[in-house]
Amino acid sequence: MLERTIRAIAGIFILISIILAIYININWLWFTAFVGANLLQSAFTKWCLMEVLLKKLGVK
Repeated sequence: MLERTIRAIAGIFILISIILAIYININWLWFTAFVGANLLQSAFTKWCLMEVLLKKLGVK
């Protein structure tokens, strides 16, 4: 459940930042890059800040 939640949140963040980049300012794509970089580093380190936050919020 936790991994699916993290993937859903990452997908939502990416889609929102793309919409914001199209309609507000192109610099919102930096947020997309940030999300992607965090996904990549978590694949190598097996540590994810979103996982820590969700566990503290009680998501299992």
